[in-house]
Amino acid sequence: MKKSSLNKLLLAFMLVLLLALAACGGGDDENSSSSNDSNNNSGNNDTEESNDEDEDGLYSIDDFSQYVSNEGEPIEGGSFTYGLVSDTAFEGTLNWNFYSGNPDAEIISWFDEALLTWNDSYVYTNDGAATYEQDGNTFTFTIRDNVNWHDGEPVTAEDWAFAHEVIGHPDYDGIRYGSDFTNIVGMEEYHNGEADSIEGIEVVNEKTLKITYKNVTPSLVTGSIWTYPLAKHIFEDIPVAEMSSSDEVRKNPIGFGPFKVDEIVPGESVTYVKNDDYWRGEPNLDEVTVRVISSTTVVNELETGGVDSVSSFPTDQYPDNADLSNVEFLGNVDRAFTYIGFKLGKWDAENGEVVPDPNAKMANKKLRQAMWHAVDNDTLGQKFYHGLRWNATTLIPPSHPEFHDETNPGRTYDVEKAKALLDEAGYVDVDGDGMREDPDGEELVINFASMSGGDTAEPIAQYYMQAWENVGLKVELTDGRLMEFNTFYDRVEADDPDIDIYQGAWGVGIDVDPRGLWGNAVSNYTRWTSEEQLELLEKGVSDEAFDLEYRQQVYNEFQELMVEEVPVFPTVYRSVLVPVNKRVVNFAIGDGTGVYLHELGVTEEEPIVAE
Repeated sequence: MKKSSLNKLLLAFMLVLLLALAACGGGDDENSSSSNDSNNNSGNNDTEESNDEDEDGLYSIDDFSQYVSNEGEPIEGGSFTYGLVSDTAFEGTLNWNFYSGNPDAEIISWFDEALLTWNDSYVYTNDGAATYEQDGNTFTFTIRDNVNWHDGEPVTAEDWAFAHEVIGHPDYDGIRYGSDFTNIVGMEEYHNGEADSIEGIEVVNEKTLKITYKNVTPSLVTGSIWTYPLAKHIFEDIPVAEMSSSDEVRKNPIGFGPFKVDEIVPGESVTYVKNDDYWRGEPNLDEVTVRVISSTTVVNELETGGVDSVSSFPTDQYPDNADLSNVEFLGNVDRAFTYIGFKLGKWDAENGEVVPDPNAKMANKKLRQAMWHAVDNDTLGQKFYHGLRWNATTLIPPSHPEFHDETNPGRTYDVEKAKALLDEAGYVDVDGDGMREDPDGEELVINFASMSGGDTAEPIAQYYMQAWENVGLKVELTDGRLMEFNTFYDRVEADDPDIDIYQGAWGVGIDVDPRGLWGNAVSNYTRWTSEEQLELLEKGVSDEAFDLEYRQQVYNEFQELMVEEVPVFPTVYRSVLVPVNKRVVNFAIGDGTGVYLHELGVTEEEPIVAE
């Protein structure tokens, strides 16, 4: 790399770091839209806590435990306050069948859960509220007799079937309908109005449901089975098109989890009381409050005992607060990653398919490759996150180690390579102003959408734009500013023509299958597909994919293809840091922990305050 390019990069980092230091408080830079699932899982504790900073000032997620070390006895009753760290209000779509954003999922997880749980390999077990058996392409599910809705009505097979009927209904306005549902025999005919019922779904009796799938794939037992019932006795008289906006979702949500919703302050907080009739047993706590707190106030809330724990701690604030005396920091590799996406087509809602546009502004593959080579995500992870986020290489994150191809380097930071690719593609500076025109000699302005949230959001967006300017690309924020979380995803999902590229974050489900994110699905916001890509994605869930080595090879080829085509590129993999007040017991983060919410307790009436 030429010395002048290096100097420009260093100046860019100095600029954004100064911006970060000048901001008040602290915060995280992205919110994630995720396919979150119930946190009631099973597994073993096999880590020890040691949150030591390395000599170079960097931390490692490997040094954190998933489990609190406090082993005291919980007092009878007590309350617990949970901070939902967000710089925007939660939307309030409080039902698994309709929600789309992670903040709502955080709210739902306290009062509702999946009927099936999974182990630390992300495979469904028979330890949850329902069990399952497989006979060829047919799965038989049995809901336990003591599993009841919060109003005392039993959770039934009809409720489970009803959830499928609603999601498959043509008037359904959520994002769940996709390949997991079209794999059910008769679902497409039902969805298209050619049948009044779903052939492959049979209610055997009150507690037994049978579902027959067209293809039995490895994904079925690692996340593709829809495990969230919908209370038919409550929703059956509501038109499907009105369900997501109904009071039954927004104001009076119901579940069968360990806590019941008592009060909602829209967008701000939810108060729960314990569900004495919870199927696993009576919860230790009498009350839980979840309230939205800003990333700029999270440290003060923890210090003063305003919250006992938070959804996630802004990693950029950790070094200054690692020794906070009244909390214990837990950590884990997140099932998520941050990425830059390129808008390359449209979503055809009528036909339910991605339609790539060969004339899209970002359609040139070398342009996209160059924009990845132009950014130094490794340094960004170190400077902004002190090693607690790190350079991402492929679209399958290390949270799924069996399928993440650690030998694939992605596209490494290489400014000269980026410039050469742009030259080859015909993006050259025609008028001598230092910025490249498009291959037709016309001005090229790339509109960039990025979310607000925390101190680092603005400087990181500015860094990316500066890095692209260093290779001659003019990139500007859409509307000249960062977007609020809900507005951002509304506009990205709607294929707003004022967005050419965007910085987002996806949570990856327990199943590694990438079809829901990058296949022919509404949540593939890049709107790019190819014949080879779709073929690989189908191979990943084929009969042959029951052979682990075969499935690994398929997903390695998928990761390689996406590094070549770059409809999207990952920027950083993410860690989750969760501080927990030292009065808290029976608390863990992550999947497969074997710690359940009804066990959560406190050893003192009031939170411990920082010294």
